[in-house]
Amino acid sequence: MATNQKPLHQIRIGSVRASIWEHRTDHTSFLTVNYSRSYPDGQGHWHNGYSYTEQDLPAIMDCALEAKKWMRMYRQSNGRAA
Repeated sequence: MATNQKPLHQIRIGSVRASIWEHRTDHTSFLTVNYSRSYPDGQGHWHNGYSYTEQDLPAIMDCALEAKKWMRMYRQSNGRAA
């Protein structure tokens, strides 16, 4: 089932993007992060990929650190434990 739901926040470093999502249940909510990499095809159309080259790894690591900081600040600003 497709949804029009958007991430709470996105972090982009180079071609790598971290998308932070909030999931709610009846009893709790939690945050998750997904990573993707943008790339053009031979006709210049942009796509998202989910596999990474060795050169992408520093950007993934930086995105992960920024996502961790953002998620901590989000939880603190919403009265949740960090």
